[in-house]
Amino acid sequence: MIKRFLWSLLVFLLISCGKSEKPVVAFYYWKTIFKLSQKETEALKDNDVSKLYVRYFDIGLHPENQQPIPVSPIRFQQSVNNFTIVPVVFIQNKVMLLPDLDIDDLAQKTFSFIEEINAKNKIQCNEIQIDCDWTLKSKENYLKFIERFKKFSHKKLSATIRLHQVKYFKKTKIPNVDSGVLMYYNMGTIATDSLNSIYNQKIAERYLKSLKKYPLHLDLALPIYSWGVHIRNQKVIGLRSKINVSELKKNQNFEQVNALFFKVKQSNYKNGVFYEENDLLKIEAISSEDLLEMADELDDNLAQKPKEIIFYDLDEFNLNNYEKNIFKQVISCF
Repeated sequence: MIKRFLWSLLVFLLISCGKSEKPVVAFYYWKTIFKLSQKETEALKDNDVSKLYVRYFDIGLHPENQQPIPVSPIRFQQSVNNFTIVPVVFIQNKVMLLPDLDIDDLAQKTFSFIEEINAKNKIQCNEIQIDCDWTLKSKENYLKFIERFKKFSHKKLSATIRLHQVKYFKKTKIPNVDSGVLMYYNMGTIATDSLNSIYNQKIAERYLKSLKKYPLHLDLALPIYSWGVHIRNQKVIGLRSKINVSELKKNQNFEQVNALFFKVKQSNYKNGVFYEENDLLKIEAISSEDLLEMADELDDNLAQKPKEIIFYDLDEFNLNNYEKNIFKQVISCF
């Protein structure tokens, strides 16, 4: 009788595990003009993507009066009727550090501007996401902003969460949102060494065990972008986006030193940037193997299975660096 019960229980558990729903694929869209290329459209179709997290605008400080202003609002050049759109607003931390910040005014104006963009483009949204890397010094203003914004919007609210905000949540606090999105990238310092600042497994290890203790449900944001760290005289002087490594290899002005570094052989301009002789370009990118490693380590440490994996960001340049089925491979890890 006991054996039969245990066998039935085992079968039930196996069936339950088999029915466990996998997370769905979503993307961040981070350009100032919304217009999908054929490659981007195909990627959305191939991965059954129904939701896009679209950056609507940033909030920064006016250079003269140091008051909050919207920066680079998005313009839609095609319909998004086929997708669920989640407006994302990135708020620079220096805004939340203002000692005299009028939080009610900022929350009201932020929501009003989102609604204005929605109305102009006939977009209905049920969720809004706030992206801000708040700190101990800015947390009081940020947490109050979230409360006011929730009151004004009456929408589902999500917030981006960084690894340090997970590990030290008793100090940094948890915003009053419906869910969070763990930004699993930008882990290290942008530097002249050989470490990858976008993803570093050893740095990630310091935070992973904290995930099980975090009370807020977390979905995941994983990186599919790359950049070049421009180095001159052993100092970082800038980040160069959309660096095509295969083009660099063919360019006579650059010499590949090793897998990560290119050296400038003779001074030249490339994509509007001046490269001086002996400058270095350190390539920081995320491989398919990195993405699968991230998925495995997160699956082992999350308190709850994520409902969505959001890839940052939807751009033809980024998509060209991966095989077609990588996104399905990643969600199959959960």
